[in-house]
Amino acid sequence: MSARLVGSLILPAIIVTTVFSQSPGPANKSLVLVGGMIYVSPTEEPIRDGVVLIESGKIAAVGNKASLPVPQNVQTVDCSGLTITAGFWNSHVHFFERKWVNAAAFPAAELSRQLQDMLTRYGFTSVFDIGSMWENTRRIRDRIESGEVPGPRIRTTGEALVPPGAMPSDTVLRMMGSMKFPAPEIADATQAEAASRKLLDEGVDGIKLFASSPRSAPLPESAIQAAVNEAHRLGKPVFVHPNSGSDVLTAVRGGVDVIAHTTPASGPWDETVLKAMREQRVALTPTLTLWSYYMRHDRVSTQERFVSTAAGQLRAWVASGGAVLFGTDVGAVDYDPTEEYTLMTEAGMSFRQILASLTTAPAERFRESKQLGRIAAGCQADLVVLTEDPSKNIRALAAVRYTLRAGKIIYRSE
Repeated sequence: MSARLVGSLILPAIIVTTVFSQSPGPANKSLVLVGGMIYVSPTEEPIRDGVVLIESGKIAAVGNKASLPVPQNVQTVDCSGLTITAGFWNSHVHFFERKWVNAAAFPAAELSRQLQDMLTRYGFTSVFDIGSMWENTRRIRDRIESGEVPGPRIRTTGEALVPPGAMPSDTVLRMMGSMKFPAPEIADATQAEAASRKLLDEGVDGIKLFASSPRSAPLPESAIQAAVNEAHRLGKPVFVHPNSGSDVLTAVRGGVDVIAHTTPASGPWDETVLKAMREQRVALTPTLTLWSYYMRHDRVSTQERFVSTAAGQLRAWVASGGAVLFGTDVGAVDYDPTEEYTLMTEAGMSFRQILASLTTAPAERFRESKQLGRIAAGCQADLVVLTEDPSKNIRALAAVRYTLRAGKIIYRSE
């Protein structure tokens, strides 16, 4: 959609030219970002020396300074030399680290700092948590949405559904830094339907399945289909954690929406797998950094071979026209997404394709494209201001100066 000026602006009576507090509270009535290069979407040419006008948390207009004069009596942020994009999505996160236990009782400043360290400092204004304790994650979300702490929009599947015996032992969980929480075990369609319905009745935003486990038999397609039917009945997406190309095939035939990982242990994906994924119109979160992170104790040659295989799967999927959602498995890996951007580039994705995976692709996949994913009049003012142009240096996607959600700065670099 081409950006255009709509409506008139109600301007406050005071001129302010500095940035403002990160403390929680209502969105600024009026705000203007001035002078930056604006990527309104991944497919349109950027607007240079641009202006973004924000009213009551939404984008009122976007354009070039020559065609869109800057109002005189409005709060402004000087973005000269900076780059502006729509707010980023991370479509594969977890709030299961021990640091999130009993989040309802955290001091607001501490919760804000943890959310910043993990997400908002890297421009993530929307996330999909696909496996954590539902009640605890709901409390985090409630505190954000109440305005008590600044943070991203959180969607969550709550606890993932797993094959019997799939969960690691308490000792392993402690070593991983994870909290202990029950995950519903399912072995057949009846159990999958009941577990999915329970979570959906409690208000989760989707369902997550583990297709297999080294400690148990893989889920049958009928169980996956039963979970999918329950979620799709309410218009909710289903994610799957696969461990092999065979898992991907079973999950796709069962009707899942998002493949939550590449599967380098099973070798390259052949045309059978890719065709099934295309026909089902699934999306993929590649999580390439995950493999180098978990293989970090192995020989360098082994690490490189593993990551190369995962990158090859992503390359084949993109070449076949498949949808990619940016996702790092953050919470299970280090927070900084820079390496993921680099690995996606090495797998053949262009800057614009990576930007789409961060913005328009998830907005469309999760039915938010009318509100999020683009910089256009009427959309929510979820924005990222970067220190340089990521089309010239992909690592710049992680170099965030400001993160805005609904027109309010929720992170600014020091």
